[in-house]
Amino acid sequence: MSNFVTVGTMAPSDGPPMAAAVNGTAPIEPPSELYQGRRAALPLDIVVVGCGLGGLAAAFCLAMAGHKVTILESAATIGEIGAGISLSPNVTRLLIRWGLEKRLHEVAVKPGAQTLRRWCTGETLCRIQWGDPMAEKYGALPYHVHRADLHRMLYDLAEPHVNIRTNCRVVSMNPSIPTLMLKSGEIVHADLVIGADGLKSTTRQFVVGKPDEPRSTGDAAYRAVIPTDILLADPDLRSLVETPEMTTWLGPQRHIVAYNIRAKEEYNIAMCYTDQDPPEELWRIEESANRMTEEFVGWEPRIQKLLSLIPSTLKWKLMDRAPLETWIHEDGKLALLGDACHPMLPYAGQGAAMAIEDAAVLGNLFSHLSSRAQIAPLLHAYEALRYERATNAQTFSRLNKATLHLPDGLEQEQRDGKMRAAMEDAPKKIRDEVPVGDTDANTKGNTSQRNNEKKIAIQYGYDADEEAEKWWHQHGKSEIGPLRVPSTS
Repeated sequence: MSNFVTVGTMAPSDGPPMAAAVNGTAPIEPPSELYQGRRAALPLDIVVVGCGLGGLAAAFCLAMAGHKVTILESAATIGEIGAGISLSPNVTRLLIRWGLEKRLHEVAVKPGAQTLRRWCTGETLCRIQWGDPMAEKYGALPYHVHRADLHRMLYDLAEPHVNIRTNCRVVSMNPSIPTLMLKSGEIVHADLVIGADGLKSTTRQFVVGKPDEPRSTGDAAYRAVIPTDILLADPDLRSLVETPEMTTWLGPQRHIVAYNIRAKEEYNIAMCYTDQDPPEELWRIEESANRMTEEFVGWEPRIQKLLSLIPSTLKWKLMDRAPLETWIHEDGKLALLGDACHPMLPYAGQGAAMAIEDAAVLGNLFSHLSSRAQIAPLLHAYEALRYERATNAQTFSRLNKATLHLPDGLEQEQRDGKMRAAMEDAPKKIRDEVPVGDTDANTKGNTSQRNNEKKIAIQYGYDADEEAEKWWHQHGKSEIGPLRVPSTS
């Protein structure tokens, strides 16, 4: 545990200070068994490259499936950069299943709603009820949490079951054996390698077959955290803490998302905008508050007050990659996970969720392993189960930016009108009434709204374990179950 940052900050060589994780005291209650009690009949030596959210989740799930797992992390000290993160029901159901419910209750915040507002006036365009209605509909609650706290939870969950090695930078590998060469010169052998090394992945190039760098989107994000006692002392800002919800202000080429984290002790603000700085600028830098406030001149008074409380901020260049044709090396002993294969822009709040879902599916499938002949087929099953969903989430996130950042004008007015109509119809839906005028002029808007609700239901109602179990019973049991390594005698 000495390798984990828990107090103060640390300054890595290539970025700003890391956030300190809250020392949660609530017990983690890992399940005595996952995957209906299955553990692999043939345990593998698995190396996970990267100790981020996806890497820790994958290591835990594979260990619970009965495998011997080692994480190789390039940093000398374990920690996590970032601020708040929104966890939707599709991921919180997994965290709770893994025994993290009490820790979530301790350090996270349950938002009661999502409110969308006009940038210059603060007018409410739409308010979507979350809380109990969402739990009833999707079987789990959403949470807001500091990224460092989520990382610490997953570290505490995985650490008793896996070997975590720090200061182990992978510089090369032979994916066919597979072996990995570390910067120190050490050669690490494994039966299977999972590349969970993020947007700047080293392992990705061995799947692609050449160096593959992320590209700049031309956008950037400021992130900051404000102590909530300051907001509570201001009559104009107090309600942002007293009524915890996700608030999104929509503006031209910009938007701001804000919510409570750390048991309502801190208020997280993320500000996305079109960046005018050169694309070759550092990915993450600490920047003055003046530069930040210049990007949001004219925004409503509460925004101006919030920005005035931020002495300095972290700026992230938003980088992206096109979807890969495959996440699996041709020899079937290296697979990618999370941002290494499907990085998400922050316009839909699904980046961490997709990585953690990947981990759950991978662990579930590999709990069936009984022969080395099944390794490659199970990896391709993992890809088949996850590729379309993760790629769709990538695409939706990119498209959602355009909706959030519409310039003032006709399209923006039409968008705002649809949002207001959706808010007016919400109480009728709760009472199971048919919205008035669900024909003629309103048909197109209501159809679009129903389509959007269907997409949300698919996203939030997803259960990674259920999908993996269903696939095994429909396909895996007959197609992969009988596979065995050919006898050499």
